[in-house]
Amino acid sequence: MPPIVTIALPVYNGAATLKLAVRSILQQSFTDWELIILNDASTDNSLEVMRSFDDPRIHMIEGEENLGLSARLNMAVDMARGQYFARMDQDDVSLPQRIEKQLGYLLAHPEVDLLATNYAVFNDSLEWLGKLSVSQLHYEICRKPWSGFFLPHPTWMGKLDWFQNHRYQSYADGAEDQNLLLRSYNESCFACLDEVLLAYRQNARPLKKVLRARFRYIKSAYISFGFGDANHMAVKVFIVQLAKGLGDIINAYYKVFGFQRKLLPLQDEEKRYLNLVYKGL
Repeated sequence: MPPIVTIALPVYNGAATLKLAVRSILQQSFTDWELIILNDASTDNSLEVMRSFDDPRIHMIEGEENLGLSARLNMAVDMARGQYFARMDQDDVSLPQRIEKQLGYLLAHPEVDLLATNYAVFNDSLEWLGKLSVSQLHYEICRKPWSGFFLPHPTWMGKLDWFQNHRYQSYADGAEDQNLLLRSYNESCFACLDEVLLAYRQNARPLKKVLRARFRYIKSAYISFGFGDANHMAVKVFIVQLAKGLGDIINAYYKVFGFQRKLLPLQDEEKRYLNLVYKGL
């Protein structure tokens, strides 16, 4: 019997954190899943960590060529046997009920194609920095598509056939999630659970990396839509991302303002639970 859920975990030089990520899947309350771990030509000992797991539900692709995140995710979609497809990153931790709760929501809301969740942010020093403020309904998530979609990529889970019909594009790597949402939101239904179901590792993000992501989003919008489309979507993306990029530069030097979402504080009981989950891995 094929599993109900396929989970894709692309890996590139993730040896330091991969074991925790995989263990968090092994400890899921919902157990009818398969996990596809795809090595993207790592140069550290990620392969050794991958091979250390002995579970028949885990399948490994020991890639020798660096193809990028989008290509690896599409490969996992092509390999998937589940009815639903979920994302997992090499340096995050899925909380024990993540898959169970996302699957329950998708089964109860068959109109929803793609579901994300809230997450708690932590750093390498295991400091819990807060959680997100998320929009839950499609019209809220897609209110200003040219400004971006706040649908946290590491938490995605949706219908496999949606991912089969809406492929990631390698030209958008670095902004692959936003590009996919921009191309598909008019014919899809998105939702987000306002419940922390994943711990997201985030350390200081260099300005250069932030600006590179904004440039790639602009470039991918141009490739996808051109500057002559009816709604001038690529032009709107260009203007908004350029303004945000200028804001990022000013904020990096003067700390005046920025376009990064502010985090909400975690309650003490939430922190205790997160610490308990983390220490149990």
